[in-house]
Amino acid sequence: MGGAGGRSGFYVGLGLALASSAFIGGSFILKKKGLLRLCRRGRARAGQGGHAYLQEWLWWAGLLCMGVGEAANFAAYAFAPATLVTPLGALSVLVSAVLSSTFLHEQLNVHGKIGCILSILGSTVMVIHAPQEEEVSSLESMAEKLKDPGFIVFAVCVLVSSLLLIFVAGPRYGQSNVLVYVLVCSAIGSLSVSCVKGLGIALKELFSGKPVLKEPLGWVLLLCLVICISIQINYLNKALDIFNTSVVTPIYYVLFTTAVMMCSAILFKEWQHMVLDNIIGTISGFLTIVSGIFLLHAFRDMPFTPDLLPLFLQQGRTDLHASWRNADRHQSCQHQPLLPSEDKGSHSTEEEEAESV
Repeated sequence: MGGAGGRSGFYVGLGLALASSAFIGGSFILKKKGLLRLCRRGRARAGQGGHAYLQEWLWWAGLLCMGVGEAANFAAYAFAPATLVTPLGALSVLVSAVLSSTFLHEQLNVHGKIGCILSILGSTVMVIHAPQEEEVSSLESMAEKLKDPGFIVFAVCVLVSSLLLIFVAGPRYGQSNVLVYVLVCSAIGSLSVSCVKGLGIALKELFSGKPVLKEPLGWVLLLCLVICISIQINYLNKALDIFNTSVVTPIYYVLFTTAVMMCSAILFKEWQHMVLDNIIGTISGFLTIVSGIFLLHAFRDMPFTPDLLPLFLQQGRTDLHASWRNADRHQSCQHQPLLPSEDKGSHSTEEEEAESV
């Protein structure tokens, strides 16, 4: 893997990326719990333009966890290529899905679990076939890459599309379509990764004794990073407040990873140095992740029952199903007075869950 420090840099970047995923996945849960507490108190919601979450300590704890995760992610980008670090963000999907089902009581069915596993497998394949980026060892070489016409066109398209999403699509579809605010976070996030990469190079030069503080590019990258992160936090809060955490997190991962891969390919010309098997492996791994995210999102409310199995499997289980029905019928005769209250309780529970959703 092409990273500073050879194989040691690869393992350092890998460890930092794993720690980043754990902290970021947990931050979603803490911030969501803080937003739910504000909603129960009747405070103005973030999805409606309110900023009462700034007075909630759980939200600040989630922001702190996200800050630690982003810091680890920042360091990981300094040691390893972006296309190696970014796919490992799928682990944050798994962490968020498991913690949300435990602490937020959000359902994670069999389809969601399979989707999480597919996301992890796809990320592993992408890491194995990660493209090698061109060597960028100084701010001067970074400045030359930032002046590339292809990257300038990409950055302009990102900014224009983000403005359209914020001021045109947001007021109309932001409350009903999860893609609006998540697309803003993902598009701006691709630019923040480029800023992080440049600042990582600047820090390396600073520690080596070079007069980096006199270079204007480093300060420009820092200012752009602060602006990008502020926009991401604002619109990610809106998406989390309106939609389910298990929906926002995986969709944000897919779109963010896609945007970062496009930005890295344009800025560092990674795909020009890849052989055919690595190209196929990278695309296959990413499609596997997308398939897993689709399972996690599209079938999140569908219960898994034996009726969903293929016909040839259902035929083999006919006798077993018959025995289950006989057992249920025999049990209903023995405990007939308890059935109405149990059914009523189950219906009321389902109605309460539907109202809470």
